[in-house]
Amino acid sequence: MTVGIDKIAFFAPDTYVDLTDLAQARDVDPNKYLIGIGQSEQTVVPVTQDAVTMAANAASKLLTETDRQALGMVLFGTESGVDHSKSAAVYLRSLLDLPASIRTVELKHACYGATAGLMMAKDYVTLHPEKKVLVIGSDIARYGLNTPGEVTQGGGAVAMLVSQNARILALEDDSVVKSEDAMDFWRPLYRKEALVDGHASENIYIDFFTAVFDDYQKLTGRTIEDFDALAFHLPFTKMGLKALRAVLPQANDLKQQRLLEAFEASRVYNRRVGNLYTGSLYLSLMSLLANGELPAGSRIGLFSYGSGAEGEFFAGQLMPDFDPQALQADFAQFFGQRRRVSVPAYERLFNQSLPDHDVLLDTKADSARFVLRGITHDQRQYQDRTKA
Repeated sequence: MTVGIDKIAFFAPDTYVDLTDLAQARDVDPNKYLIGIGQSEQTVVPVTQDAVTMAANAASKLLTETDRQALGMVLFGTESGVDHSKSAAVYLRSLLDLPASIRTVELKHACYGATAGLMMAKDYVTLHPEKKVLVIGSDIARYGLNTPGEVTQGGGAVAMLVSQNARILALEDDSVVKSEDAMDFWRPLYRKEALVDGHASENIYIDFFTAVFDDYQKLTGRTIEDFDALAFHLPFTKMGLKALRAVLPQANDLKQQRLLEAFEASRVYNRRVGNLYTGSLYLSLMSLLANGELPAGSRIGLFSYGSGAEGEFFAGQLMPDFDPQALQADFAQFFGQRRRVSVPAYERLFNQSLPDHDVLLDTKADSARFVLRGITHDQRQYQDRTKA
């Protein structure tokens, strides 16, 4: 039995800011953003979207009625939760009209949350092969205007369906994890924007990757030569490149070239979307599958990292039935329909926030199926426009 990712889908709002425009507005050389951090565009999330609506917009693309009836759990990885108590997953269950006889759990460990869900889903389906699990990574990355982290913002959601006989990526059993109490990135309950020690965060990220990759090789006996591609959590794409370069000397010249080519394929979409937090690794995986040239059976190594800190290295094999054409078409449509906003417009959208009292939001500018309509009696009001 092969358990793994059977379906995968992505959603982000259709508004974005061009980082060349932002660099000029901030009186910075654009290459600092385009080359220095490896980003060219950044999703701008309107107030009518949150972690729940973005997850619903992503998940609705992949669930059939058969999938719905087979679901055993919804595991929702996010660090952008909408309630200190109530799970984002139960909101999602309601919006998608999923069966009531399923577990709905929200998972949090910075950007690692979706990977925790994926690993739990794999174990659950292995024990219950007739069941499927919906795994979500949905977040809004916020650091503030005119801050060092401004160009590593973004937002969006990735939804994955985990099942037996997976048609995209069969997850292998061996994985290695590492955790450590580190203050490289955090967001106190009273803050809307994250706090980050950028230099420390980069160093810990690379240290965690090299540590778990080394432990993985000791555990399995495999080496870098056994991988056709390595995919990374990409809060900004240059970070993944730095991590890859840390282990490239372990490979021969031809393998180094192929791994670098695969990495370039894996960051095409992340460069244009920005930081997804929990979804970043899986957007990178989608980018690799759509833009790379990997044959069936290719072994892909995946590095997941969540500040604070948790890291995991695991692997999967590309299944023979996977066809990248649908993935390519979805992203071509997404990028083709996006709307570029000016820097002043981006700043206005960024500064919009839900008040602490009842409000009705104007959703006319939001083209998504699922939107946040407002707040009534301290309760978020969501809308599925297909039922309006």
